[in-house]
Amino acid sequence: MTATTATVEERLTARLSSRWVRSGTAALAGAVPALAFPAPSLWWLAYVALVPWILLIRSAPTARRAALDGWFGGAGFMLAVHNWLMPSLNVFIVVLALLLGALWAPWGWLVRRLLHPGASAGQVASAIVLLPSGWLMVELVRSWQGLGGPWGLLGASQWQVAPALRLASIGGVWLVSFLLVLLNTAVAVLVALPPVRRPAIVALLVAAVGTSAVWLWAPRPQQSGSVRIAIVQPGVLPTGDSRLNREVELTRQLAGTHPDLVVWGESSVGVDLTSHPEVADRLAALSAEVGSEVLVNVDAPKADGSGISKTSELIGPNGVTGPTYDKMRLVPFGEYIPMRSLLGWATSVGKAADQNRTPGKRQVVMDDRGLRFGPLICFETAFPDMSRHLAGSGAQLLVAQSSTSSFQHSWAPAQHASLAALRSAETWRPMVHATLTGISAVFDAQGRPVGHRVGTGSSTTAVYQVPLATGVSPYVRFGDWVPHLALLMLVVAAAYEGTRLVRRPDPARSVRSR
Repeated sequence: MTATTATVEERLTARLSSRWVRSGTAALAGAVPALAFPAPSLWWLAYVALVPWILLIRSAPTARRAALDGWFGGAGFMLAVHNWLMPSLNVFIVVLALLLGALWAPWGWLVRRLLHPGASAGQVASAIVLLPSGWLMVELVRSWQGLGGPWGLLGASQWQVAPALRLASIGGVWLVSFLLVLLNTAVAVLVALPPVRRPAIVALLVAAVGTSAVWLWAPRPQQSGSVRIAIVQPGVLPTGDSRLNREVELTRQLAGTHPDLVVWGESSVGVDLTSHPEVADRLAALSAEVGSEVLVNVDAPKADGSGISKTSELIGPNGVTGPTYDKMRLVPFGEYIPMRSLLGWATSVGKAADQNRTPGKRQVVMDDRGLRFGPLICFETAFPDMSRHLAGSGAQLLVAQSSTSSFQHSWAPAQHASLAALRSAETWRPMVHATLTGISAVFDAQGRPVGHRVGTGSSTTAVYQVPLATGVSPYVRFGDWVPHLALLMLVVAAAYEGTRLVRRPDPARSVRSR
């Protein structure tokens, strides 16, 4: 470490001697990566966004303080990337951010353990692979639907970067996240530990060569025909009846355009079609008029008394055709309250669900006159495993029905639409993202946009010529091998460290034996 670097770190440590100042600084440092996501979309920032946070953690005077820096930084990241939830959850979003932020406490401890001021070249080399692995474990744990799901995975910030999308087809969003943390770790080493910078330089070169090799030689999907998909986006309307009337009016305008499928957004129908045959007949007549089946989404109590579900139903000239799909992954607090008897008070401080939705039990591939497509509903597009399962089950097209009407003037619509690009690239299947109020968008099998996006201020229809593709992507074939490999590396490292501690000679025993 140079004298200049030492002086800077000494000044920084002195200014951060207050635990409150340090905790606030950690939260701000952790929030920086959120700017790489839509709507700011400063995707390039993700390559260095973790560096200030890493440098702060490694300067911690104790391992406990490093864990706290990881905790508060994680809370800052969670709060920043979910900032659009504040109007709905109010102060409860801070509680949730602190709870989820605790997942980064072990990662903070690991940063200091491997990158402390006197770190050796071997420790730096370990950090290059173990810090990304530790980060992936955090992303994997918080991806559990009960903890909020995988919204804001670091790799998702690269949804518009073609080489990153190619990497996603190999190892999913997990591979992109791993490489981003690796890059940040290497840059932090170059800044703070120049005497042992060789492993960092090697890691940067390997990452560059590996990414280039994937870009040049990795397999790609092969285009195989196309289909015409129409999206109906009614816009913000005051009641369910006015929404349905507007959707019918817009869909009628599609007559003569010959779409293969018309897609409505989430909660586009507010009554159960079994108990309201007049609505079912109206939709069937609409399908006959347009000459296409219509995929609607029913958000209403079921006639059989099984509760409220969000159900995708394909409507043809003769009514509902084929299997229906009930949303499986529900939004915590938005569509149900976990442990309602304990946390039900959340309804009094925000817009939490006043009644729990009933989750579905299985995914479904629907068939529209030979076009096999897999429906996903809103929040489910954040889960890589769901789209991978649909592609592996024979879906030629992924269709997401969504509604972000509660978050119109926030980052949420842009963040949500961007997820479709990742899911397309991972699965080699084009994806249609249809919403009630925008942003609606379509992406091809490599995650590239098809046609124009329909923004949040529009009430309109859009027809897309969507290219289909054949082939099975490596990610669909091999699954989540990246987080599994990351876990293996962490286990091996922990076993090595444990063995080393056991074999370390006891000084007291040595003295007694003399």
